[in-house]
Amino acid sequence: MEIRTITETERPEALELVWGTFLAFVAPDYPPQGVESFRAFLNSRDTMDALEIAGAFEGGSLKGVIAVRDERRHICLFFVRAASQGQGVGRQLWEYVRDRCAHSAITVNASPFAVPVYRRLGFQALGPEQTAGGIRYTPMKYERPSPPAEREE
Repeated sequence: MEIRTITETERPEALELVWGTFLAFVAPDYPPQGVESFRAFLNSRDTMDALEIAGAFEGGSLKGVIAVRDERRHICLFFVRAASQGQGVGRQLWEYVRDRCAHSAITVNASPFAVPVYRRLGFQALGPEQTAGGIRYTPMKYERPSPPAEREE
C-alpha cells in the first residue's frame, strides 16, 4: 500500500470517496442540516485548499483518505472505502499523519460512527458529544506517549 499526498487532479476522486463513504456510514446519524453542512464543507474550494490531504493507494486504486490542518494538529477528514474497511488502511493513513506531525497532540471531531475507530487508534474523548450546524461529533485528542525518563545509574 502506498500512502502519499493527493495531487490536485486526484482531489475530485478523493472527495467523491469521502462523500460516498459519509453518505453510507455517517449521514444516517445526522439530520438533513448536518448532511448539508458536510456537503458545503466539501464543496468549499478555500477550505479544501487549506487541507493537507493524503490517500492510500493499492494497485492504482484509492482506498482511503485522511486530511489535516493546523500543521497536522487536527484531522478534518478520515474515510476508508467500505470495501477496504477492516484491512488496516485506516491505521496506515493514521500512522502516516501521526509520524509526520511534530506536535505532541492531534485532535479530531469524531462522528458517532468514528468514535470507536479513534479510540482504537489511541484517542480519548475530551467531552460529551456535541452538535453544531447539524453535525454530531465528539471532540477527541491523541497525545503521544512520553518517552521513558532516563535513569541515572
